[in-house]
Amino acid sequence: MPGESDALNILGLKYRYPAADTRSAKPGWVVDVASLALKPGEQMLLTGGSGRGKSTLLYLTAGLMEPAEGEVRVAGASVGALHGAARDLFRGRHIGMIFQTFNLLQGFSAAENVMAALMFTELPPREHRVKAESLLRHLGIERFDAEPERMSVGQQQRIAVARAVACDPVLVLADEPTASLDPENAAAAMDLIQSICREKNAALLCVSHDPTMASRFSRRASLDDLRDRT
Repeated sequence: MPGESDALNILGLKYRYPAADTRSAKPGWVVDVASLALKPGEQMLLTGGSGRGKSTLLYLTAGLMEPAEGEVRVAGASVGALHGAARDLFRGRHIGMIFQTFNLLQGFSAAENVMAALMFTELPPREHRVKAESLLRHLGIERFDAEPERMSVGQQQRIAVARAVACDPVLVLADEPTASLDPENAAAAMDLIQSICREKNAALLCVSHDPTMASRFSRRASLDDLRDRT
């Protein structure tokens, strides 16, 4: 029985691309995870080459894709048992996501990008901007009304991190979070991501093929290490 105190618990998770998808030319499972559990505040790095299923695993974990087999539980709740708006609401309240391309809303200000995440909380709307600005300021962003596309890549990354943790998630999923950054900004971004997750006591599951990331995590595994060997 999955630990009810776990931030994340994955059991027997499998996924392969549909037969009609040309990416399925290679046989076998794209994602095959026998088990994986993270406690609140725990941080883990998953490694694997490009096209090995790292991003797919995160999308399955967040309930953005449906597995062929297995179960994902976040904060004790089965993500697969939720559907439609209920799953979207659960994801918005409990899971933060940091994408390698940031996926910030074009034409919206830095504060508005963070406020979009706060729509899923029970925080009164009149307090959304105050919290968004407070979080951005905490992460070193003072230009609340500037559009992210007019800001540096490093500043955009900070806005993306602020949005990911705005709802005080129990789990943060980071998909190649430093891929768009130069080495100096990459180090600063990971310092920021890891420190804010510790501050929020959020579990962090980071996937990357960057070998320099390994020294940052005491818990590391490759996707091959997680495969079901039975």
